[in-house]
Amino acid sequence: MENELIQGPSFEEVNEKIRSEFGDKVTFKVPTKKNIRAINEKRRVFISTDRETIFELCKYIHDTLNFEQATSVCAVDYVDHIQIVYHLTNYFTGIMIEISVNIPNEDLHIPSVSSIWEGANWHERETYELFGVIFDGHPKLERLLTSKDYEFYPFRKSYKLRGAK
Repeated sequence: MENELIQGPSFEEVNEKIRSEFGDKVTFKVPTKKNIRAINEKRRVFISTDRETIFELCKYIHDTLNFEQATSVCAVDYVDHIQIVYHLTNYFTGIMIEISVNIPNEDLHIPSVSSIWEGANWHERETYELFGVIFDGHPKLERLLTSKDYEFYPFRKSYKLRGAK
C-alpha cells in the first residue's frame, strides 16, 4: 500500500475529532441559509474559538486531520471588534473548515499560523496592512502594497477618506 493516498477523515470524523480534542474551547456554529448546500453535502465545518486556542487548533487540523492548505485568512470589522476568519481545506476530501476568532479593537494581536501553512504568510500580511491586526510570530509582518509610513488601515470602518463626510 505504498502508493495509497492519504485522504483524510470524513466530515463526521472531522467534527468528532475536533470536539473530543478541544471540547468547550471550540463552538460549532449553525450555518446560514447561503451555506446550507455545503452542509447538506457535508463539505463545510463552521467553528469559532478564541485567540488563545487558534494556533493549537490549526496545528491539530493540519497535522492530525491532514488539511493541507490555509485557503484564506482575512478579517471583518464589526466596529466594536475585529473577527479573523480562517478557511482551511483538505483537497482530497473536499472539506473546508471555517474558523472565526473575535479579537478586541484594543488588543489586535493573534498568533500567526504561517509556520503551519506557509501560504498563510501573505494572507496575514494583507490582513495586517488593511486592518492593523498583528500576527504574533509572523516572520515578516510588513505592508505589501501601501507605503511603510502609512499610519492608517484602509479597510477599518473607522477609516475615513479625506473629504468624506
